Amino acid sequence: MSLKLYVDRLSQPSRALLIFCKLNGIEFEEVPIELSKGQHRSPEFAEINPMKQVPAIVHGSFTLFESHAILRYLASAFPEVADHWYPSDLQKRAKIESVLDWHHSNLRRGSVGYVLNSTLAPALGLPLNPQAAAEGEKILSASLAKIDTYWLQKDGSFLLGNSQPSIADLNLVCEIMQLEFVDEKDRDWILSPHKNVLKWIDDVKSATAPHFDEIHATLFKVKEIFQKQPSAGAST
Repeated sequence: MSLKLYVDRLSQPSRALLIFCKLNGIEFEEVPIELSKGQHRSPEFAEINPMKQVPAIVHGSFTLFESHAILRYLASAFPEVADHWYPSDLQKRAKIESVLDWHHSNLRRGSVGYVLNSTLAPALGLPLNPQAAAEGEKILSASLAKIDTYWLQKDGSFLLGNSQPSIADLNLVCEIMQLEFVDEKDRDWILSPHKNVLKWIDDVKSATAPHFDEIHATLFKVKEIFQKQPSAGAST
């Protein structure tokens, strides 16, 4: 069956999905959906995902949206995917599920709230909201502290003390990469207290090379635009 990925490379879950497929040799067609141009609101895309969000996939006649669900599905549907990404052991799998459930209501909530309202909102035709950005920063910092002191454990380089990355590692590190959009001083101020997190980010980058840097190249190109012309967000 052919696999189509409907993605925007500026979207954290889209990048995680693309990296996962490339790492595991899953053949796919990338269908760009540019959020900044409102393509996710088109009637054509609504037929793929009525929620009008990226990513979404079409695998043969099967359609699926929500990033965590997509990664679970692909890890199970393609036998070539290594077991460490989404283990067959039910207890190990349940632990990864706990991280993924925590992600959406904590790290993702803080990251989106902070980055969107401090920097990216004009690119989507929205006003900046300093109060919402401050609230997002508090949630983000608390989430990073929880990763640093709880989800990362001394007996392994990756989440839950694992020796190899899972879909949870990939999702969460791609989320943190959104901080590349904000001012470098602010990014360093947020991340620098969390030494275990910084090492873990580097470990995930190394474990997913060269695809991690390849997929994030678009993010860094847009970052350059913001640095050269901060008001360019609305036209990016």
